[in-house]
Amino acid sequence: MSLPIGRRTLLAGGLAAAAAPLAAVPSPARAAAVPPLITQRADPFITPPVGGMYYFTGSVPEYDRLVVRGAPTITGLGTAAESVIWRRPTSGRMGGHIWAPELHRIDGRWYIYFAAGDAGEVFRIRMYVLESPHADPRDPAGWTLRGQIVTEWDSFSLDSTTFTHRGRRYLVWAQSEPEIAVNSSLYIAEMRNAWTLRTKPARIATPTRDWETRGYRVNEGPAVLIRNGRVFLAFSASATDARYCLGLLTADAAADLLNPASWVKTPTPVFTTNDQTGQYGPGHNSFTVAEDGVTDVLVYHARDYRDIVGDPLYDPNRHTRVQRLDWNPDGTPNFGVPHGGAGPVTATSR
Repeated sequence: MSLPIGRRTLLAGGLAAAAAPLAAVPSPARAAAVPPLITQRADPFITPPVGGMYYFTGSVPEYDRLVVRGAPTITGLGTAAESVIWRRPTSGRMGGHIWAPELHRIDGRWYIYFAAGDAGEVFRIRMYVLESPHADPRDPAGWTLRGQIVTEWDSFSLDSTTFTHRGRRYLVWAQSEPEIAVNSSLYIAEMRNAWTLRTKPARIATPTRDWETRGYRVNEGPAVLIRNGRVFLAFSASATDARYCLGLLTADAAADLLNPASWVKTPTPVFTTNDQTGQYGPGHNSFTVAEDGVTDVLVYHARDYRDIVGDPLYDPNRHTRVQRLDWNPDGTPNFGVPHGGAGPVTATSR
């Protein structure tokens, strides 16, 4: 089926309802050399261990619900039972596409950050937060909606992530800022609490390079890793097909993170499609740490084929993959090439 509306058609004025996603399309015959950790789960997020458990969430192909699974090991997430902790309403606000959840433990409570469209306007995407006081985030009874994350502009916004640094909590997200002719740029702000901004947003990246503007002009999917005296922020760029890739922003750990001048963008992408390993469109990553408590792990989605029929957004075969994140002698991350699957990761220096 060919679907005419893509996730970023708002720049062309397209906010009409789209056809339902294709949830049961199998992968073509060509398979990846290494099987994925979890099939048909995009925008994957794996927490660091909490109480001896890893927890996973990600986008489902139907874009209609939020899911969580847990296991004592990263590999165990692949076969763990999945709990539906929230479903979109049948009408009105948040009744459209549900995208890119992240699960965070903050001050003894669980929070899920996610993006949602409205029924009838599935691409009217805004950011929302759910909260649970329960110890186990797989318990659906504990989740309540805290509301929308309100920013400077009532516009297309998604992919919020949060982190703490030097005693402050920050939110980073992607948004279409009025008067800027790109689909989405990256912004950062300090937070008052887990669902409210304290400061005005600072734009820290916008798509300008060739590898960020293929198909669409996109910076999105931020993920933060603080190591070696620096704050590293990986992000995704371009259309969600084989052109999708990861870029990297870097700031000194002592810098003012709300100052755009503190952030330096690596001029070339750091993680891209690889024909030799059969991985296409790797992106929308997160980071976790292996069971040894030392090894950094890259979590991402990718397809195992290049050619897609119709809109890539509705091709369901973006699979969750994991692999070790290595480190260069100068203390910067070395993403390597996408090849990860369900296998174990091993220790590395950083």
